[in-house]
Amino acid sequence: MRDHLSRRGFLGLTAGAALLAGCGTGASSSSSSSGGGRLRAVFAGGGATEVLDPHLANLFNEAARAKALYDKLADLGPDVSPQPRLAQSWEPNADFSLWRVTLREATFHDGRPVRAQDVLASYARITDPGKTFRAKSSLALIDLPNSRAVGDRAVEFRLRRPFAEFPNVLAAFGAYIVPEGTTDFSRPVGSGPFSFVSWKPGRSVLLKRYPGYWEGAPLIEELEFLIANEESARVNALLGGQVEYAHDLTPSSARRHEGRVAIVRAPGSSMNAFAMKVDRAPFDDPDLREALFLLTDRRQLVDTVMPGAGQIGNDLFGKGYLHYAESIPQRAYDLDRARALIKKAGADGLPIELTTSTAAAGFVEAATVFADQLRAAGLKATIVNGSKDTYWSDILTKGSLVSFRSGAMPIETHIAQRLLSTSTTNATKWARPEFDALYDKAVSAPSAADREAAYLSMQRMLHAEGGLLVWGFADWIVATSPHVTGVRPAPANTLDWARFDKVRLA
Repeated sequence: MRDHLSRRGFLGLTAGAALLAGCGTGASSSSSSSGGGRLRAVFAGGGATEVLDPHLANLFNEAARAKALYDKLADLGPDVSPQPRLAQSWEPNADFSLWRVTLREATFHDGRPVRAQDVLASYARITDPGKTFRAKSSLALIDLPNSRAVGDRAVEFRLRRPFAEFPNVLAAFGAYIVPEGTTDFSRPVGSGPFSFVSWKPGRSVLLKRYPGYWEGAPLIEELEFLIANEESARVNALLGGQVEYAHDLTPSSARRHEGRVAIVRAPGSSMNAFAMKVDRAPFDDPDLREALFLLTDRRQLVDTVMPGAGQIGNDLFGKGYLHYAESIPQRAYDLDRARALIKKAGADGLPIELTTSTAAAGFVEAATVFADQLRAAGLKATIVNGSKDTYWSDILTKGSLVSFRSGAMPIETHIAQRLLSTSTTNATKWARPEFDALYDKAVSAPSAADREAAYLSMQRMLHAEGGLLVWGFADWIVATSPHVTGVRPAPANTLDWARFDKVRLA
């Protein structure tokens, strides 16, 4: 076995990093003239909680591994619109209540063809009433018992209600197709560009090129995913030659190391926010929520956390995406009004715990700046550091004010997964029947104008009363070795983000 990390190189990483000392075991990371070699990619991870089950994928490293191993019927393009993948085409009936999806010819890694029955079985697993899979809320509108396979290569999806944006469902985060009957994911079998070799939980996953991939075999022979939760560890591993791809860099790191490594930026890709839980004290008080919206100096946050690599937000997700409410005026900083609202809420001097973590780059820095802004408005802010390994699951139930961010997805999907009464990843605990009714109208009205009006009404409600304080949109930044080509500047969670089948090692 060759290319182990040197002892000196390993000790140069932060103590908390789980970067596998034997990351280069097996094939060399160098390539031949005909293409190949091993690409080593380092991401933040989730420790013992990590999974290979694509329907449970939640963290960025899990999502990147899932897309390497599996396919969805559709995925999101650069403009965050759904693009066909395993689906060759889709066609609705007149009222959007029935959709026929035709599958392309593709095979799983064990040689079996991808069939309509595999699609229906995968969706049935995701929507199992006893499970909490990420895509469950998005797929819930499918009437699976009354949907059917039409031969092996077509599916007729009967929906529970008319749904004009059904292709978004096919592209939903985690809606991967697995072989019918799959229950064991210790040695996963998918239809993606890479097939499984080995897994060391919390440390590494090794994959190899799948020659039979429907879109053409990957340009590299092997792909290895490694873990380092600290950004400095990921950067050091790249600089030291232990990896060729480092995910999720801060703007300051990108500026500092540009020239030594290749920097790839996707502008405005990552929503940065603080999530207030509206179902509990103290943020069940709308006056206090409005006060936080007004006391936030967004420009200071952007200039501090993402200098030269971001833009301010307006407490709404999806700036620039389809249905985004550009007509809602940008919220202005108003410290005097914020202080008056705090006094009205009886919250002057109130202790506020702000939970953050090193689970995402820039979180701690943003929390430090925001805590000072809270104090300037008369609140007693303290910062609580959550576990980097369990942060994303913890904040769904714990805390009242937490650091939050999101990669790209359609605005419809963001609402479905995070803001409906039935959403499974609702970090703000926003639950309003009138909001749910507007969503139903937005996705089912025959008139495009009526659908757009419903999206605008939802966003007005969120802007005025919601619990998501969106202060900025950051460029998504990754770094690679100068010898790597083909990494595309794509927003996180879209088709070309963390896509390694088109990457080449020089």
